[in-house]
Amino acid sequence: MNRSVTRIAIVRLSALGDIVNTAVVLQIIHNHYPDALIDWFVEEAFAPILSGHPLLNEVIPIPLKRIKKQKNLSLLRTTIRSLRSRKPYDHIIDAQGLLKSALVAAFLRGPIHGFDRHSAREGIASWFYTTTSAIAYDTNIIKRNVMVITQALNIPYSDALIEQKLPVFAYTPATENKQKIALVIGASWPSKCYPKEHFAILCGLLPYPCHLVWGSQSEYQDALWIAQHCSNAIITDKMSLPQLVNFIAHCNLTIGNDTGPTHMAWAMNRPSITLFGPTNERMIYPTAVNIGIKSPSDVDIYHINRNDFSIKQIEPRHIADKAIELL
Repeated sequence: MNRSVTRIAIVRLSALGDIVNTAVVLQIIHNHYPDALIDWFVEEAFAPILSGHPLLNEVIPIPLKRIKKQKNLSLLRTTIRSLRSRKPYDHIIDAQGLLKSALVAAFLRGPIHGFDRHSAREGIASWFYTTTSAIAYDTNIIKRNVMVITQALNIPYSDALIEQKLPVFAYTPATENKQKIALVIGASWPSKCYPKEHFAILCGLLPYPCHLVWGSQSEYQDALWIAQHCSNAIITDKMSLPQLVNFIAHCNLTIGNDTGPTHMAWAMNRPSITLFGPTNERMIYPTAVNIGIKSPSDVDIYHINRNDFSIKQIEPRHIADKAIELL
């Protein structure tokens, strides 16, 4: 007689950093439900980082940004029909807590678990859930991600689940042992970006070649400026998300803004320094080798001030001193 298989759907659409900081749950689920089939619903632009993950049954790209940008009602109808046609799930977990993620979950078949109205980033999302978790919004973001999923699946939570993790994503073992540092110079908001002038100074203070990671044309222009002003800076090629994970996994240290590529270092159990201005250390899970450096400004995580450019007040020498300690 065949044993029934537990079908689990995770809805975490965006952003890249949040997906990176949530994916640790896959090994936690697998340890408790080794035969489970886990599907992940994700914004299509970020699907490549999850595609081929050995603990995922399927990665389902959702084109919400494309639907919104193009106002494409036909694509919207097709997407909804596709969600409704999927086999029922034993557990559907909205790990994002937004109206858009709750709606995606609601089009699936099965009981939905998410944050309660006081915990969700958008309280209206909780209207769509069968069961909820009360996890304070100001809780460390990685703990929040893990706790809402472990509570949905009745998995006992402890910090050890996070602290004893294996590398979250697959990577290729290094064929050479070159010392290198990754500098992640971009971010989703200008106020989260450490100034290029400061990055140029920082490069000159560090003992290993600094590889400038970029993802947009404006970031590439900043990388060019930094490389022109510091001989220790090297501009990386444009990388896909799997290539970027692999690159970060082989760096001695990653230093960067509060953004997805910087968080990849923690996910891959590699040393990192995350720089904070308008956000704070709640966005990382600090360890002996994964630290944050915060500017002097106060942060209200319920009302983030995107005009807080205080990150520029972090001295390059302070970052370099911490980097040398980690190296």
